[in-house]
Amino acid sequence: MANETPTHDARLRDLEAEAFRTGRTLAEHSEQLTTIRDQQRTAFGNIDSLANAVGAPGDRSIAQRLDTIERVLFALARAQGVDPDAV
Repeated sequence: MANETPTHDARLRDLEAEAFRTGRTLAEHSEQLTTIRDQQRTAFGNIDSLANAVGAPGDRSIAQRLDTIERVLFALARAQGVDPDAV
């Protein structure tokens, strides 16, 4: 029985270490999800702003507005050295 206590203590330390690592990993994933949500919110806000800049909803059809937005985004990608056709 004397040998069981050190084994039990070692196992308990292992479990505590694993719980700590898991908690840290979950916290890191939570931070990443928050960052992704912020990026999505910004992207959708930019799309809304761009759509509003292209024209009011009644001015042109959605297809025409989206076509204009697509052309603007392609031009921005090319300006940054990205070939949108290759992506």
